[in-house]
Amino acid sequence: RRYFDAKDCWEKSVAICDTFATTHRNLGIACFNKCNQKEKALVSFEKAFACDTSDSRVLFELDQLYKRFNKSPKERLSLLNDYRSLIEERDDLYIEYILLHSVAGEYEKANDLLKARNFHPWEGGEGKTSGQHIYLNIELAKQAIKQNNLQEALLLLKSATIYPQNLGEGKLYGAQENDIDYWIGCVYGQMNEKVLAKEHWVKASTGLDEPAAAIFYNDQQPDKIFYQGMSLLKLENKEDASERFNNLIRYGKQNMNNEIKIDYFAVSLPDLSIFDDNLDVRNTVHCNYLVGLGYLGLKNFEKAEKYFTTALQLDVAHLGCITHKAMNDFGLKKQNSETNFKAVRI
Repeated sequence: RRYFDAKDCWEKSVAICDTFATTHRNLGIACFNKCNQKEKALVSFEKAFACDTSDSRVLFELDQLYKRFNKSPKERLSLLNDYRSLIEERDDLYIEYILLHSVAGEYEKANDLLKARNFHPWEGGEGKTSGQHIYLNIELAKQAIKQNNLQEALLLLKSATIYPQNLGEGKLYGAQENDIDYWIGCVYGQMNEKVLAKEHWVKASTGLDEPAAAIFYNDQQPDKIFYQGMSLLKLENKEDASERFNNLIRYGKQNMNNEIKIDYFAVSLPDLSIFDDNLDVRNTVHCNYLVGLGYLGLKNFEKAEKYFTTALQLDVAHLGCITHKAMNDFGLKKQNSETNFKAVRI
């Protein structure tokens, strides 16, 4: 653990020969994790990849460093598009490539990529492939609903509940699927299948209703509580729905400034990276997301906009925020249109 001596040795090595990629990589790790020299770390990693553009590990680590710097998904995707052959070498890099397509709203492309690969379990990858499988099927189903392709939407939503073998992981016992059941209920509602719609909204309205930190991949995710509330609204139970939304708001505001520490024996974190993560920032993002979801459920679109925007300023690639901010933008636009219409009539 003589970090500064190690850094000194790598700096001397670079002075002797600055074309060895591994030295620049190691120096970058020391600068970022131990010396609080973030910008210098980025320069070192960019130099490392420039020295050897055939190294898929360094490309993955460089992309993860760009993620730490909150670089735009468009820029990250542009870089990875130039090195498709390297992406094929690593599951972790490949799923990140898929995620960036999801963030860009390229759901069909992302889904094609997901189906085209056989994944293998890896530390830090828990929930990533199945998460994308669920997300993409739901988003494609939502598109089908807008186009009134209800049978296709139903097929996509039901597919979201079944994990194909190529994902490399199975469904956790007790996995909560409130979002899937909510949208299935919406499809049946549009089909005028009222009994089936109610059945799925009732199912979607149940489950754990207290928010949590959601640090581990199998933790309760806040959007599940949001869709409990949305389903309760469909069932005309406004009181319990409001309780769910207010739970999200209360937890988010109360825990916004917490200092987060991971237990020494923690396993199955949602990411495994060589770069030290700022868990306090991650918590701030998470709490702003919770509050945004709560206000979205209460149809306070202006307040929801504020919290989603704050979260996205800290994590521009937060898929949950991007997705629900789009829902909020639609609600805000509709609300403004109705307000303007009433003003014109008056």
